[in-house]
Formats: sequence, structure tokens, C-alpha cells
Amino acid sequence: MTNEQITYKNENYPYQSEDTDKRKTVILIRDVYKSFGDNHVLNGFHMKLHEGENLVVMGKSGSGKSVMIKCLVGLMSPDRGYIEVMGKEIANLDRQTLDELRSDIGFLFQGSALYDSMTVRQNLEFPMRRHKEKLGVVQDTTPLVLEALENVGLAHTMDLMPAELSGGMKRRIALARTLILKPKIILYDEPTSGLDPITSKEIIELMRSIQKKYGTSSLIITHDVDCARVISERMILLVDGINYAEGSYAELSASKDPKVEAFFKK
Repeated sequence: MTNEQITYKNENYPYQSEDTDKRKTVILIRDVYKSFGDNHVLNGFHMKLHEGENLVVMGKSGSGKSVMIKCLVGLMSPDRGYIEVMGKEIANLDRQTLDELRSDIGFLFQGSALYDSMTVRQNLEFPMRRHKEKLGVVQDTTPLVLEALENVGLAHTMDLMPAELSGGMKRRIALARTLILKPKIILYDEPTSGLDPITSKEIIELMRSIQKKYGTSSLIITHDVDCARVISERMILLVDGINYAEGSYAELSASKDPKVEAFFKK
């Protein structure tokens, strides 16, 4: 692979915004800036996620990955720039419309974020109560809960407490909870962080099977190179607050640019 196959954004490689993917754009982030005092976290970040795509965004700790996600779902407002999700500009949405949009966006948190005082069943029922406008009033939640748990291979855990689950099982339950609302987009925040290599591979394979079964668009935030290699169709490297380089894993891992090489050195 040659560097000409990679899209760069820096003084040596002018950024080209041409989009050759014919699939519908479900997330568009354009020229987004976000600072905290003198800490300039995002400095003109740009990103597109296409329908049915697995897109990986890689960046070092403190590079702005989490800030970008928070701006994307309306938990934080950028200083300037444009963010659109499924055809709706985030900045123009009232609270109710934003909540409705969020029901179509699944979020797998890095720490799983299960409620310790609730059983697995109750954890999965929680978003159903939170977003009644999407599912209506469900008299019997068991079929939906069971379906979601079967999707992650953990139907037998329905009545267990989070404390009775391993780290990998908690991550699977968190994914089941995300799936309960049938989201069109899933945001994965460091999905393999803190897991052993075997469990990490199981989570990655689960992510792939979910994407294939439901046709979800997936945005995966990670610093796990092996995860990126297996799951990504396309990758964006977040460096200095910008989408520094973009391409496939094969293209980026073959780059001789020092800032790109740094991501793939063992």
C-alpha cells in the first residue's frame, strides 16, 4: 500500500473531503472545535459514518475521542462546527427530539455501566421504561429481554446480579441492553478495554455478528490495534484534535508517516 491511498490532513498532505462511498451518511461531523481554557481538544475534526459501516476512530489517551462522542450525542456543545445525526442537526434539536433521536443510538460504555442494585432483567428493562414512546407500553417484557440476551449468548443470566458476572459477561449484558431498543447506530467506547485477549476476541466477534444481523452502523472508539484490524472497514486517526489520517487498516499500517506509524508499533 502507498501513502497516496491514505487521506491526510496536515501541512504536508492537504485534506481531501471527497466521499466515494455511495451509502447514506448517518453521522456527519464537520469542522468541529472544542476547547477547555487553553486546552484545545478538537481543532477542526471531520468525520462521516455511512449506513451499515464499521468505522474505527483511534487516538491516544486525552486525544479528544470522548469529547467527540459527547458532542455527537448532545451531552456537550462544541465551540463551533456542524454535527448531524440521521439527517438532524444536533444543535437545533429541542430536548424531546434529542431524546427521541438518542433512542436510535445505542451506546456501549467502556465500564459497561450496569446498575449494581438491579438484576440483569431489570437492567435491560430500564431503557424500555425510559423510552416508552419508541416501544409503547410493554405488558410482558420477557420476550424482548430474552431475545436481547440470546443475541449475546447469556439468556441464563436473566435473574443474576451484576456482581455475579465476569467482566466479559458484563460487557455482553451492556450490549444486550443497548440492543433492546433496536438502535440504528451503535457507539462503542473502548469495547475491549480491560478484557483478556480471549474475551476481547469474543466481544469483537459478537460486535461483528450484531452488525451483520441488524445492519447497524457502528462507530468504534478504541486504542486496541487488534480490535481495529478485525472490526474496521475504515479507520480515522485522531491526532492533535483533527482527523489526521484516514484509510483502511492495511493502508494506514503500511504508512511511513511517523505520526501514523506510532499507532501500529508494538
